[in-house]
Amino acid sequence: MRFAVLQLTGCAGCEVSLLNAGEELDLAKLAYMPLVVTAHDVPGVDVLLVTGGIRTDEDLLKLRESASRVKKIIAVGTCAISGGVAGLGDRHDIRELFLANTHQGRVPRMLPKCRPIDTEVKVDNYLPGCPPVPSLFVQLLNEPESLKSTSIVCKECGRRKPKDVRPTTLAHEIHKDADPELCLVKQGQLCVGTSTRNGCGAICPRAGFPCVGCRGPSNNLIEKDANAWFSSLIKVFAHMTDIDSQEISEALKSPHLALFLFQFSDYSDTELESRPKEKVL
Repeated sequence: MRFAVLQLTGCAGCEVSLLNAGEELDLAKLAYMPLVVTAHDVPGVDVLLVTGGIRTDEDLLKLRESASRVKKIIAVGTCAISGGVAGLGDRHDIRELFLANTHQGRVPRMLPKCRPIDTEVKVDNYLPGCPPVPSLFVQLLNEPESLKSTSIVCKECGRRKPKDVRPTTLAHEIHKDADPELCLVKQGQLCVGTSTRNGCGAICPRAGFPCVGCRGPSNNLIEKDANAWFSSLIKVFAHMTDIDSQEISEALKSPHLALFLFQFSDYSDTELESRPKEKVL
């Protein structure tokens, strides 16, 4: 199966993660990826992995031209699915600053907003993650039928959740792991693995870093309205801790979490239908 990687506006983290799969992937079948393969246009391939969001007129042109040459399109990573980090440029103050700069040089023209790729082309599947871990790329390209998310990050983490441990406030040192066996929520950490889809191997919480939800909502939440995931997390913390719900609510709306917690809710303000869970890997 020949495949290509089209890089739109993003950070190249997804490409690096794919390359980190090493010998488990047959990179001889990689026909196009500007990071490592010199080619002008995307050739005809079986699968096109698209990373990054549509932020410039050049992104839009490349995506439209490439879509006509491939059999299947997969949106890879947060940026392709919802705009991701590049979507932060949708803020009016940032856009005005950029447009007011008379010394921009030869850069592509920015579009009014960063858009997910399924606003322009038909997407066959979505592979969320920031970036998706190498093992997900291996499954996607070698055994795609085996790549189905049916659980949550919590199940892959396996830390203890004693009922008698109930923190009363969020920890100020976000990445301090006081007990490597104790659930991070039970340590007062703002970990959202209880509602995040599995597949990453829980590499962050296992290492003591709270899950930020980059894999997107679990199948139970993915087709619901924009606030469903947010409300679910509030209920989880109310059940597992004695932390004030207002403190939790404000923390969940912080930029580094909001970037991921609402990555599947952008269709609520557009004509897009919700992405069916059967298409999300």
